[in-house]
Amino acid sequence: MSKTDLEELSKEELIQLILTLQVEIEALKLKFEKNKKPPTSSKNSSQPPSRDQKGNIPTSRRRHRHGPPSGHEKHERKFVAQPDHIIELRAKSCGKCHADLNRQAGQLVDVNQITELPKAPAQVIEVRQYDTTCPECGVSQIEEPPAGYEMSRRFGSRLEATVVYYRQEQHMSYVRTQKALLDLHQVEISQGGIDEIMKRAGKWAGGKVEQIQDNIRQSQVIHCDETSNRIDGANAWEWVFCTVKSVLHVIRRNRSAEVIRDIMSDLSAEVWVSDCYGGQLKAPARQRQLCMAHQLRALQHVLDAHPRLTWAHALRKLFQRAIEVHHQRNQMTFEQFERQVTQIERNCDRLLHQDLAPPRRRNYSAVTSNIAPVCLCSCIAPMWSLPTMSLNGLYDTRLYIERLQMDFAHSGVR
Repeated sequence: MSKTDLEELSKEELIQLILTLQVEIEALKLKFEKNKKPPTSSKNSSQPPSRDQKGNIPTSRRRHRHGPPSGHEKHERKFVAQPDHIIELRAKSCGKCHADLNRQAGQLVDVNQITELPKAPAQVIEVRQYDTTCPECGVSQIEEPPAGYEMSRRFGSRLEATVVYYRQEQHMSYVRTQKALLDLHQVEISQGGIDEIMKRAGKWAGGKVEQIQDNIRQSQVIHCDETSNRIDGANAWEWVFCTVKSVLHVIRRNRSAEVIRDIMSDLSAEVWVSDCYGGQLKAPARQRQLCMAHQLRALQHVLDAHPRLTWAHALRKLFQRAIEVHHQRNQMTFEQFERQVTQIERNCDRLLHQDLAPPRRRNYSAVTSNIAPVCLCSCIAPMWSLPTMSLNGLYDTRLYIERLQMDFAHSGVR
């Protein structure tokens, strides 16, 4: 709108235009504030560390010293009682007068042991199967090969196990697996051969799924998480169920609680360890431990946006203290451990029942509708280990989630 157009407007029209512009300005301010929230990273969200923006390391920063820490007790490799090979170092002639010393006994002055890998070229085993006719009854007899030497087999069991180890445990590509086999074992193998080995291994492992699933169902403590995955160009979800003895990976096309019900059947766990996702909170369990790794990330995201939120600071400090007590458990007496647990429980009660001023909230019905009792464990055990300490008190998930909602409402996190 030009200056001439504005001069032609009446007073009422100008007032109305100004009010409309004020509304637009306020809306733009709100959008600008939302866009000011801190960027996500692996420390405050589920984003993998590989996607973090990494800055240059300052040149003035002290470089990390390699090797053992200062004051570390020296450890030397112990000698074995029965070495595989012994090399005798005896002088055959005198270095000064060239006299023959072969018949001189000599005195042992030093011993050293060297650990070495033997050369491991692959062996080619030829299996010859014969058809023998019995001279008495005339029946043809063909001897069946033992396990591992079947006539249809092209690669031995140890070679196949090595391929699976490279591919699954070390996550090596087909090309790198080929090169490792050639360099270390002088084995030439095509990528198709590697693929056939992996398919056979997968078929064999498939027979163990029911056994692993039964172990999961019978466990008292189960860790569970899910993450997105791509399979043949389509979106899917990879679920993982972990106990102290078993780990089960399941691929499903959905992320609903149906997956958990399918795995658990009609059984339930004593403690279910997970994040606050609604499907996880519907898992069949008597008690729940919220995964503290997820909660610490969520709290960090809030604190990145609003560093002065004291409740979030206090809760994060409490979680970190609980982790510290868990790692120090073996260094404490039972009475010391119980005192630490009691103190952490009291502090948690105080934080969960703290009155907070209700700020502007967003819609979190998807979270608050899945309320369940939670056993706040003082350990953040890795997903493959068993929590060895849990607090005695039961806390209402609603109290904890409501406070996170309040902090999230400040930060603009959905």
